[in-house]
Amino acid sequence: MPFSSLSAALIAALVGFGGTVALIVQAAQALGGTPEQVASAVTALCLGMSVAGGLLSAGLRMPVVLAWSTPGAALLAASTLQAGYGAAIGAYVVAALMMIVLGLVPALGRLAARIPAAVAAAMLAGVLLPFCLALFRSFQSDAVLAGVVLVVFVIARQRLPIYALLIVLAVVVGAVVLRDDLGPAGGILAQQGVFGVLHATAPVFDWAVVISLGLPLFLVTLVSQNLPGFVVLNAAGYRPPTRPVLLATGAASLVLAPFGAIAVNLAAITAALCTGPDAHPDPQRRWVVGVAYAGCYAVLALFSTPLVALFMGLPRDTILIITGVALLGPLTNALGAMFSVPDDREVAVMTFAATASGVVLLGIGSAFWGLATGFLVLGVRAGLARLRPGRAGRT
Repeated sequence: MPFSSLSAALIAALVGFGGTVALIVQAAQALGGTPEQVASAVTALCLGMSVAGGLLSAGLRMPVVLAWSTPGAALLAASTLQAGYGAAIGAYVVAALMMIVLGLVPALGRLAARIPAAVAAAMLAGVLLPFCLALFRSFQSDAVLAGVVLVVFVIARQRLPIYALLIVLAVVVGAVVLRDDLGPAGGILAQQGVFGVLHATAPVFDWAVVISLGLPLFLVTLVSQNLPGFVVLNAAGYRPPTRPVLLATGAASLVLAPFGAIAVNLAAITAALCTGPDAHPDPQRRWVVGVAYAGCYAVLALFSTPLVALFMGLPRDTILIITGVALLGPLTNALGAMFSVPDDREVAVMTFAATASGVVLLGIGSAFWGLATGFLVLGVRAGLARLRPGRAGRT
């Protein structure tokens, strides 16, 4: 294995972990997770990405790079439901089962591919918008840190775009340490030990939570993570079979869901670091980069507790700043996809507005109602289109 393969795998793991782990912590806390459950969620996700990614890379002989669902974590962190952590675990289980069924039944895959990209992107944009707005609201409470982070991010995106989030994270942690703002939560969690922990929580299946969180989690993971991940692999010259990838990631998500794993899925941005010639000159041997990447996440799983302790000790406004900056890119991509088809822009805006509103009806969150709005408008539009030719013929 050349040194370039090891360095590419290490950088990809650090960028993927450091750039968005704050969002995973925020999501688990928002759903009522205890410090031990938060640490367990990060450990379980790292283990799932390591084991499933290593097996897929070695078995398929291609660099299959996995990640956690960043849009899914944003969806969960934005939830206003107070159903309890066990109900959230139940939603994770259902979302994982949906992914497994999708892999088992080819017809469902074709049906999922027919979901208008504009509607799915609009729902995702509506989920991400509040986090990015929170970034700029944080200027009211900590204008210095928010301003410095935003300037650093803009400069880093121009000069070193791949490492921008990692640079931002280093700046934020350095600022917190210099200002002695690290809270007590980190110290309390660190008392559990240096190594990662796995703490199982029994799933509770609440239909409202499954519809509010489970279904949208499945859709955003499919559309915003797995589909772009397949595109990255195809662009690198590989032809990954969808069934084993969906089954392996779905099975990993299902097994680790009781431990707090949100979703294990294909990576997109970090995958680009591991699938090109810079990672390994020989495409036939490039699968070793995927194995090395899996090894990096095994190490992160081993030492996940002190890493989670650090993020739990950060002030809330600091977490909001990190999260908002991390989601500016995904929000930009979602808005671009949302307006990419002129005929679907109106339905996309309705989906976006309904999702971003945060409305909760019948105990069901806004992500579902955003999707429902989009599908309803599409259905009405299709029905009227069918009626027009008939009316024209009668006149």
